[in-house]
Amino acid sequence: MKTRVYNQNCPIARGLDVIGERWTLLIVRELVGGPRRYSDLRAELPGIATNLLAQRLKELQEAGLIDRTDLPAPIGRTVYTLTDTAWERVLPIVRAVARFGLDKLDPTDSSAITPLNGFLAGLLLAFDPVAAAQLDATYRIDIDGRRFDFAVANGHLTSAHREPDVTVTAAAADLIDTRLGDDAAARKAALRRIHFEGTAEAVDAMRDAFALHG
Repeated sequence: MKTRVYNQNCPIARGLDVIGERWTLLIVRELVGGPRRYSDLRAELPGIATNLLAQRLKELQEAGLIDRTDLPAPIGRTVYTLTDTAWERVLPIVRAVARFGLDKLDPTDSSAITPLNGFLAGLLLAFDPVAAAQLDATYRIDIDGRRFDFAVANGHLTSAHREPDVTVTAAAADLIDTRLGDDAAARKAALRRIHFEGTAEAVDAMRDAFALHG
């Protein structure tokens, strides 16, 4: 399967040569929450052919945007993670596309109530780099049984490399409603149902960084 390129020497075309292919940004989206197995990616991207997923992963590895790690026994599995370069250069693109599409999401359609959409709407899009400028913390978000691990360092989102400072347990519906609820009362009620575990200082700093104050 041949990769298509634009053959134009401009930064937009060169960038799209790497991340502009179909499914590429959705693979990056899946890896924002931490390591994923090949089977995890297949499950969350049901429309992608197996050979195409393998090719996209290979292309992202060659571009230096994802790492493939073979975990030792007894786990004995291969996982994919975003590199520091991907967090720095590609994640802002993912956030911008998601922000553009957020008002096109129909929250009344049950298909929208997924852990990933809860993570995107409730946390990723609400991140405030200014409020997080002095923050160095790791987070674990459990959304309807799916875990998302990530960190904040000096105003930037990045990968998690240690145990979480704050653990959040929430329903996807509540995280979505904190942003897209019908009115202020509904948004505040949804926020009150989200559970935070950590020191008061760490929880408050996270609430500030992700606009999670009621």
